Amino acid sequence: MRRNPTFDNPYRLATAIVPTAYRLRIEPDLDSATFAGRVEIDLDVSEAATSVSLNALDLEVDAGVVRVGDRQISTSEPRFDAEFETVTFDVAEEIPTGTATLVIAFRGVLNDQLQGFYRSTYQDAEGVTHTIATTQFEATDARRAFPCWDDPAFKATFEVTLVVGEGLNAYSNSAEVSRVDLDQGRREVRFAPTMVMSTYLVAFIVGPFEASPVTTVAGVPVRVIYPKGKGHLTGYAVEAAVHALEFFTEYFDRPYPGDKVDLVAVPDFAAGAMENLGCVTFREEYLLIDPAHASQRERENLVLVVNHELAHMWFGDLVTMEWWEGIWLNEAFATFMESICTDHFKPEWKKWVSFTVARDRAFTVDSQHSTRPIEYRVVSPNECRGMFDVLTYEKGCSVLRMLEQYLGEDVFRDGVRLYLSRHAYDNAVTADLWSALEAASGEPVGEIMDTWILQGGFPLLSYDGVTLAQSPFFFRESDGESNIGASWRVPALTRSLGENDRQRVLLEGERVALATRGVSLINAGGAGFYRTAYASAHLAQIAARLGDLDEAERAVLFSDTWAANLLGRSSLADLLALARGLTHLDEPTPWGIVARALGLVDRIADDAARDLLARVVEALFSPVYVRLGWDPVPGESTQAGELRALTLRALGTIGRDASIVEEATARFDAGQVSGDLADAIVAITLHQNRAGDAATCEERRTSAATPQEEQRYLFAPVSSRDPDVVLKAFEGAFGDVRTQDAPYLIGGLLTNLVAGRDVWSRLVARWDEALERFPESSHARMVAGVESFVGDPALVSSVRAFLELHPVPTGQRQVAQILDVTDVNVAWAERTRPDLAGTLSAFLA
Repeated sequence: MRRNPTFDNPYRLATAIVPTAYRLRIEPDLDSATFAGRVEIDLDVSEAATSVSLNALDLEVDAGVVRVGDRQISTSEPRFDAEFETVTFDVAEEIPTGTATLVIAFRGVLNDQLQGFYRSTYQDAEGVTHTIATTQFEATDARRAFPCWDDPAFKATFEVTLVVGEGLNAYSNSAEVSRVDLDQGRREVRFAPTMVMSTYLVAFIVGPFEASPVTTVAGVPVRVIYPKGKGHLTGYAVEAAVHALEFFTEYFDRPYPGDKVDLVAVPDFAAGAMENLGCVTFREEYLLIDPAHASQRERENLVLVVNHELAHMWFGDLVTMEWWEGIWLNEAFATFMESICTDHFKPEWKKWVSFTVARDRAFTVDSQHSTRPIEYRVVSPNECRGMFDVLTYEKGCSVLRMLEQYLGEDVFRDGVRLYLSRHAYDNAVTADLWSALEAASGEPVGEIMDTWILQGGFPLLSYDGVTLAQSPFFFRESDGESNIGASWRVPALTRSLGENDRQRVLLEGERVALATRGVSLINAGGAGFYRTAYASAHLAQIAARLGDLDEAERAVLFSDTWAANLLGRSSLADLLALARGLTHLDEPTPWGIVARALGLVDRIADDAARDLLARVVEALFSPVYVRLGWDPVPGESTQAGELRALTLRALGTIGRDASIVEEATARFDAGQVSGDLADAIVAITLHQNRAGDAATCEERRTSAATPQEEQRYLFAPVSSRDPDVVLKAFEGAFGDVRTQDAPYLIGGLLTNLVAGRDVWSRLVARWDEALERFPESSHARMVAGVESFVGDPALVSSVRAFLELHPVPTGQRQVAQILDVTDVNVAWAERTRPDLAGTLSAFLA
């Protein structure tokens, strides 16, 4: 393993003494919410020392012992450093170079903050409450569970032993090797040593769980671990996991690096899932599902998350970033691979087309001057936590996809295989990936990609029929410092309409002459992470030939058209005119862009304009409804279900179509709420403000048969037009709603058209309570809904003032980006509102 003599970072430990193996014994007491443990850490000592420092936080730690050969050297009482989250032991005798073992006993509290080693509860089908203990260590929370070198560069093996109470099961990263009964009904469960890995990947889970039957894939046992009574919801995840393991083993040309795969459904979990080697933890809705009654989007979300986490077993666990500034290497690549694997699993889902929605989220943030580079210097643990955002995941994935399409899929794969071969069981930095891809492709990958990774923003590519030019894309001029770059090396793909062959163009300067025939696209295949702008006549020719674009290219055209509208370079009328060409296409991605635009219009319309808007919705979506109807028919596309739901929701809410409302509420009353239409039926029904519907949703939430159903009814009040219903849901977020969900619920309630302002006022009043109650990683998500405050500049100004004066502990950069996006939406509203009625009337003429 590569060792730096020292790190230029006070939050990182010295490298003179490094761990090679941990033997960890830990005993949680679920009743008292405490745990006690003992850890033996084998050390490699390269410089003689009279003290040992490692990470520890929120632990009681005893004086330790250092074993050197046959000698045992007692340590002093530990000295803690709260700022750097370390504990130091002094020794009376010098620890010589060579090998040694540090032995420490410790104790801690099973917290309720969904980090470190924490406590959670669930109720089974009989209403009995059960308690579990589980872990979440990424980024730097292993130190909350046991003293360790809590830094991804310090890889070691881990041999875990758990002592558990009667009726409880135990799980960790590797295979169970022994069980021994102890006194008082306790049992000692020992697990095999792991491969060398980083501390953030360690996991141990204790509780009354059950397990699905084992499925073996290339000698690797796979199963789902779940709360009691939910075994019937595990089959789809097993199917997805089996495919993923087979696919990744072939793609990476390396076997799975662990000895088993447990996929564990955790009742309370702050993230979506976590790639702990061999013991992957998930929110329940991303692992447990009834595929016969779930929507296509819910099935797809589960498959994507399973694929994402299993991709990490190679890209993240086997090869790990050297420090947290390289987290994008883990997360962007896993996001990229989740889509490739899903596309192989279900090609009919057309995953790379629907990825346009996720890429648009990255575009929106990255076009603000408050953006950041994908990779930048990270110093403290708090800065580490702030890296888990749309720029790391979605933008990182987007630029990798752009590069893959430019180099060629096979060449890119060969480079990835070389990278894994060079750095297996070790750490790597971004330049190592570029080096491997350069060796496989012969292209200057590092020179190209550094312009995308080491600066913020992205370019606008303009084409006038002769010359292709680039300029930075941003929605507003900067009134201060900007994190958007000036120029990129752009690996673009172009093609002429009517021809399938794509031409590679590397735009290295401001402009280049582009030799094309006929009508040309400058983002062929739709994988480029850049916006496009065509001369008016050229764009009109493209719009007239929508059918000659593939689905991804059409989605990009609509995305770029809407972005140009937000920028002020095109009008709402342009997007609406383009939408007419979608009537006969089952393409929910561009239709979704149109629907979101109309939703924003609804927020700034007065009563007269809202009447016109309803007619516009009818004009656009009624032909789709006539074609698709309410129920699926044999042979229809996979996308038809999602488009049907989007169409009915638009007609039943903004469109105020009485017949759609009547059918939706009838199905709601009859309990016919499942499949692709479920969310639309609930949203349309809650939109009507009928007495008792909110109470029905709450009853259905608490008795939900699946995690997806529970989520559906939890978020139902977001669609209500009754302020009392919305505000009651807000209070519930501080009541019995799980803390993993409450910040997201509050963020949704802020978007409510009739009560969002009141929700904000109540959140301000309970701000300190919210920050203390909810996981730090979700604080920024809690305020994301303020982006919908487009019609009230004064409110937006007060929101900005409050959030800048009351920063969140983690994710304040994300909050700044949310505020900047809100300003863009407000500017759009101020431009659009004066002639809104005229625009809508002209479309209807």
